[in-house]
Amino acid sequence: MRILTIDTSAVASAALLSFDAADASAPARVETEFATADTRSHAEVLAPGVRSLFADPLTEGPALDAIVVGVGPGPFTGLRSGIAMARTLAFTWRVPLHGLMSLEALAWDVLSLRQAPTTLPDDGFVVATDARRKEVYWARYSAAGEPLDGPVVGPADAIRDVPVHGAGAGLYAAELVANGCMMNPATAGLQPAAASLGHMAARRLRQGMELPDTAPLYLRESDARVPGPRKRALL
Repeated sequence: MRILTIDTSAVASAALLSFDAADASAPARVETEFATADTRSHAEVLAPGVRSLFADPLTEGPALDAIVVGVGPGPFTGLRSGIAMARTLAFTWRVPLHGLMSLEALAWDVLSLRQAPTTLPDDGFVVATDARRKEVYWARYSAAGEPLDGPVVGPADAIRDVPVHGAGAGLYAAELVANGCMMNPATAGLQPAAASLGHMAARRLRQGMELPDTAPLYLRESDARVPGPRKRALL
């Protein structure tokens, strides 16, 4: 299979991956990828970034088996940029479209960095990203990388006695350590990346999992409100 993955839950990123869906022993191969370090320029950089992944003109669409987009959790504006791009390309190129929780990318990174199975405790680990407003988006995984809890948005000090990885961990290291959480400097700045999301998508597909749709995981209500009725002017 050859898939295009897009994620804008934190930074803007995209990647092309190919893998054998029937052979779990063969790792997925990243053909090319694009990512920024900026968390606030998704709309400006995403389209040129996706275009840079393809050597040939895209007038008739590239050879793809699917598009996978990270559905968050993440801020409203960032998620909309990536999901809108993925939906538009899937419709235009007539390619199947799937969603995948963006925190799955961080879970893949943690599993990839471990040196031996004993480096992750039996009760698993947590991955977290910055949710702003002094909160984090987080999810908990088993030592084998299977989802156990989340996604959740809330204060970092609600997480206790478990290893925590990702940029959310780096932002609130003091609070997490005070709660008995273990930190890894190698993962404390990680953001969800499209290439890692593609690796986890390949893993889930090989497991026979049906990937979810592209409904965004905002986890918060919108700040926008319908104005109330206008007050009568005093006569």
